[in-house]
Amino acid sequence: MAANEKTQAKTEQAKGKVKEAAGRTVGNERLTAEGRTDQAKGDAREAKEKTKDAFKH
Repeated sequence: MAANEKTQAKTEQAKGKVKEAAGRTVGNERLTAEGRTDQAKGDAREAKEKTKDAFKH
């Protein structure tokens, strides 16, 4: 399950980067903000998984 969570975190981060870049390209601030939010969610999920791994060992 941890591998699945890590994969989801990376996917959210990548999706956020794409949205942010697309938003900047077309000048859409809302899309840019959504991209940043997706990246932050991915970062938080990744941090949670790293913390769980640290306590597991």
